[in-house]
Amino acid sequence: MMKIIESPREGMQGFARLIPAQDKMRYITQLLKVGFDTVEIGSVVSPRVIPQMADSLEVLKNLDLSRTTTNRMMLAVHTRGAKILAGIDEITHISYPFSFSPSFLKLNVNSTVEKSLETAVNVNDFCRQTGKQAVIYISMAFGNPYGDPWSIGLLTEWVGKLHDTGARIIPLSNVSTEIDAKLIEKVYSTLIPMFPDVEFGLHLHTANEGWFDKVDAAYSCGCRRFDGVIHGLGGCPMAGKELLGNLKTENLFAFAKAKSIPLNIDQNALENAYRLALEIF
Repeated sequence: MMKIIESPREGMQGFARLIPAQDKMRYITQLLKVGFDTVEIGSVVSPRVIPQMADSLEVLKNLDLSRTTTNRMMLAVHTRGAKILAGIDEITHISYPFSFSPSFLKLNVNSTVEKSLETAVNVNDFCRQTGKQAVIYISMAFGNPYGDPWSIGLLTEWVGKLHDTGARIIPLSNVSTEIDAKLIEKVYSTLIPMFPDVEFGLHLHTANEGWFDKVDAAYSCGCRRFDGVIHGLGGCPMAGKELLGNLKTENLFAFAKAKSIPLNIDQNALENAYRLALEIF
C-alpha cells in the first residue's frame, strides 16, 4: 500500500505570474479524476504574502466533485483560516505547517513555536468537531539551516507533543535543506515504532538526482504516505533562496512500479493531467 498526495498548491503558490482561476479549476478537476489518495487544492493565507492562493476558496467552490472519491485538502496557516475550512463540506482534510524552528515560523507564517502549537491544537479540535482529518506537517523535520536547535531527540519530543494534541497524520518535510537517505532512515526507524498509531508521511524537497534512495529509505521503514507535485513544480516561497524542488509525482509512480506496489490510478486521466500541467504552467 502507498498513498500519493498530489499538491497543486505547492506547484502553483510560488509562481510570479497569476494563474487564472479557471485554469486552476480545470487542472484540479482533472487531478481529482486520477485516483490520488488526496489532492491539496489550495490554502487560506494572506493574499498580500501569497497572492497566487487568494482565489483558493473560489476555485474550490467551482470544482466538479460529483465523480471523485479523492480526499480534498486545504492548508491553513492560522486558527482563523482553519475555522473557515472546518465549515466547508467539500473539504475532507485540513493541513497545517507546524515547526519547532523559531526562524522558519517567523519567515513562513509570522508565528512562534508556542503559537504554532496552539494553532495545531485548534486545527485538531476543529477537525474532530466537523468530521474532518487534521494533517499536521512538521517543517524542518530533518535539520535546520537557520542554526536553530535540531536533533532526532528534539524531533521525537515534538512529535510526542503533537500526538498529545490528537494529531494522527504527521508528514515530515525538509523544506529547504538537502538531506540524504541515511538520515531519512534514521528518522523514520525511530519515530514509527514509537508512535504506531500515527500515519507518518514524507514531503520531500530534493534535487532530481538521488530521489529513489530517499523514498526507498522512508518506505522501507514503514512510511506509506508520500507527497508529490507533477513535474516537480513549485515549493515554499517563504523559505529562502536555498529552496529545493518538490519531489516529482512521476518519480513516485516510477518507485511504485519498481517495487511492484499496486496503485489504483486511472492512467488516461493521469496522462491528461500531465498534458494540462504543461499547457497551464
